Amino acid sequence: MMKLKITFLPVLLFMAGSLFAQQTPAPEQTTPVTIVGATAHLGNGEVIKNSLIILEDGKIRTVTDANSTKMPYRGTVIEAKGKHVYPGFISPNSTLGLVEIDAIRQSDDEDELGEMLPHVRSIIAYNAESQVVESMRPNGVLTGQITPRGGRISGTSSLVQFDAWNWEDAVLKENDGLHINWPNSIKRGRWWMGEDPGVKPNDKYAEEVQNLSEFFRNSKAYLAGPKDQKNLPFEAMQGLSEGKKKIYIHADGEKEIIDILNFSKEHQLENVVLVGGYNAYKVADELKAANVPVLVGRVHNTPNLEDQDYDLPYKMAGLLHEKGLLVALETSGSMERMNSRNLPFYAGTVAAFGVDKEEALKMITSNTAKILGVDDFMGTLETGKDATLFISEGDALDMRTNKVTHAFIQGRQISLESHQTELADRYSKKFESQSEQSEEVAEQQ
Repeated sequence: MMKLKITFLPVLLFMAGSLFAQQTPAPEQTTPVTIVGATAHLGNGEVIKNSLIILEDGKIRTVTDANSTKMPYRGTVIEAKGKHVYPGFISPNSTLGLVEIDAIRQSDDEDELGEMLPHVRSIIAYNAESQVVESMRPNGVLTGQITPRGGRISGTSSLVQFDAWNWEDAVLKENDGLHINWPNSIKRGRWWMGEDPGVKPNDKYAEEVQNLSEFFRNSKAYLAGPKDQKNLPFEAMQGLSEGKKKIYIHADGEKEIIDILNFSKEHQLENVVLVGGYNAYKVADELKAANVPVLVGRVHNTPNLEDQDYDLPYKMAGLLHEKGLLVALETSGSMERMNSRNLPFYAGTVAAFGVDKEEALKMITSNTAKILGVDDFMGTLETGKDATLFISEGDALDMRTNKVTHAFIQGRQISLESHQTELADRYSKKFESQSEQSEEVAEQQ
């Protein structure tokens, strides 16, 4: 009996692995691909109704109006008349691949112990075989900025593509920026610790800001002087004041945002990006003057205060855009990894609440690429850029019509299957079979 168990154990493990394994990453592009007839949404505000797009060697070689050219088709031809083609959507400030199952601590790598952790690199914890990551692709979310959480300084993020064997294959831009969680000037009492649950001023706010400022000064002094003993956190601050690395500062309050702008001036910081920015519309002029872009918090949310407009989160991005700010959308919050697949529908809601649809599209494509500093090779459908794009049967910003038929990452046609699509097919067939049996019984009666 014992031998029988040993014999079948590897078989059972293999079956379990086969059932839930991620799709095998696509091989490098070897044959040109020509997409003909689709309405091309370039991601820069332009639309070509009847497009001709040629992909070769992982790059976009041609994007033009099919009516105005006699250019011959090359390689595999995809007839896409009546469909739409878009740049791959980009999910910034994401913890995709850092947590698989929240309840299992061993699968949670989004946070490290400590407060000042600029030397923590999220990319080395990224799980390219995450089942959650593969579920992004059927909605056109093909790349993301993998970002650490926790502490005052969380560490550095990196940009990845969502079809890879490991993090080394996935990375598009390594250590693109530093993430700082700005202190809150107010706090809520922790009722579970016997505190008053109401809102009150944070008595330690000034001290917490001072500690952060002191860390920046000390790191700058360390980098400018002799290094008798290596300090990893200070070493990781290299390039911030020179503008070589982005600084993503997470904050929502009006006072906090003003203090961030003053902090940036004091420490001569360039390339500062505001993340979240719930009250950014109140100080939009100041942000515009400081040339600070905003990664707007999740659109599908409720107002924080009772006296605020019910649709404030829906129109937040539009309010900032009207002020001339560079705006993109991010998805952090409750169940953020699973909800990242809804990124295109957040843009759709922004469009429904006053923003031009192509402008809303830019908030998850070209604007995001500009903010992340990768617009030289991605974010739009332009000649010479990475062939990271997808074809949808309808409007990709509408959950009813976003049905992706083909998707490419750097010219590689990727699988759109996942454990979710497999389950959907499985149970669809089940109910189709039951419906057919019911119809047969009805006919016999």
